[in-house]
Amino acid sequence: MTIHSLNTKRASRSAEARVEAQDWPALVSELNTQGCAVMPGLLSAEECAEIAALYPHEEHFRSHVIMARHGFGKGEYRYFRYPLPDLIDGLRTALYPRLAGVANDWNEKMGAALRYPADHAAFLKRCHEEGQIKPTPLLLQYGPGDFNCLHQDLYGALAFPLQVAILLSEPGEDFTGGEFVLTEQRPRMQSRAEVVPLRRGDAVIFAVHNRPVEGSRGYYRVNLRHGVSRLRSGQRHTVGIIFHDAK
Repeated sequence: MTIHSLNTKRASRSAEARVEAQDWPALVSELNTQGCAVMPGLLSAEECAEIAALYPHEEHFRSHVIMARHGFGKGEYRYFRYPLPDLIDGLRTALYPRLAGVANDWNEKMGAALRYPADHAAFLKRCHEEGQIKPTPLLLQYGPGDFNCLHQDLYGALAFPLQVAILLSEPGEDFTGGEFVLTEQRPRMQSRAEVVPLRRGDAVIFAVHNRPVEGSRGYYRVNLRHGVSRLRSGQRHTVGIIFHDAK
């Protein structure tokens, strides 16, 4: 299999068209109220299988991480190298402008001065000026007993506040367990957990680090982490689309 087998011409719609077809007012509302939102059916079953099948082919990746060696959990993942597979690159480029508006709104509400440019190429240029030049989209693989500890994908001083994960395997058929979990810590309160149900091809948008929540005295900042619960059987693949590059 070659990286070009994921060319968007094999998809029924381009990355731009399928992103635009989503219900963005509803997605933005969910992001603002819950810190996450699901895009159903972003990828077809065939596309999911093609991306997952890349995992053993080292030529597509810049590094390989065994989670247990670093205390990250159990399971493993590989970071893609540039150039990214066409479909993943297309989705990264198409999703960014929609999410940049949310990110800028969040920063304004939290009193942060940083604003994000309207197109992804301009944002990557900023990353590279900060010395963050390594691609961060990744492919994750879990087997029975594997899990991913709660964490944040920051990778450097400059981090885009939203990211996307796409489930490539079908729950109940390919695996059991392995739910996507998001936790939110509000000041002087216990953490709130959110379990996000996904089917194969669904994508979840979620906050990387912080988001604003409206209180009686205006907006305040809450801290978020994400992870994956223990896989009980089978094999689970996920592709992660992170918009900032790494040191």
